[in-house]
Amino acid sequence: MNKLLIILAGAGVLTLGGCASMDDMASDSSSPAATQAAAPAITPEAQAALTQAEADAAATAKNKVQWTSTEAALKAAQAAAKTGDSEAVLKNAKFASAEAKLSLGQMQYPSTDVFK
Repeated sequence: MNKLLIILAGAGVLTLGGCASMDDMASDSSSPAATQAAAPAITPEAQAALTQAEADAAATAKNKVQWTSTEAALKAAQAAAKTGDSEAVLKNAKFASAEAKLSLGQMQYPSTDVFK
């Protein structure tokens, strides 16, 4: 009896959750085009800096040496790009790129793991 109640409760939750997400999908289907058209553009210099920062961050992620400050600065630059704030994009993207290059350079340092 308890198993049946648990199964019915789970099915009800899944059903209600599915209905809620369908409403979100229906309301979001028209908004991306409107949001994309209304999104302000950033300067070409800011776009180039953001692209470079994303490439540098991808290299650090590939080598598993990404610093949290790099990731935070890149997210801030991407958020600023969505709002069209070129100055903030430049500032955060340049910082993220510099941090990524430093973290890649840190791979060349000697190991501090002396207890192996």
